[in-house]
Amino acid sequence: MPHVITSPCIDVKDQSCTEVCPVECIYDAGEMFLIHPDECIDCGACVPACPVAAIYPEEDTPQDQLPFIAKNREFFGL
Repeated sequence: MPHVITSPCIDVKDQSCTEVCPVECIYDAGEMFLIHPDECIDCGACVPACPVAAIYPEEDTPQDQLPFIAKNREFFGL
C-alpha cells in the first residue's frame, strides 16, 4: 500500500485529498477516508493536500498509527 490515511482524518473528511487524487483511489469509509491499496499509484499528491496531516507513505506511518494500515486493507477486503 503506497499511502495510508490515519486517525487525524476521523470525523474531518475535508475532501481536499480526493480532489487532487489523479486515480480517484480515496474512498469514503464512514467516519474517515481510506486509500485503496491496489489503486493508489504512489504519486503523493494527497499528502500536501490533507489539512490535518493524516496521510503517510506506508513505510513512514508513525508507530501509533500502524493499525490504520490494516484498517485500510480490511475495508477493501485485502
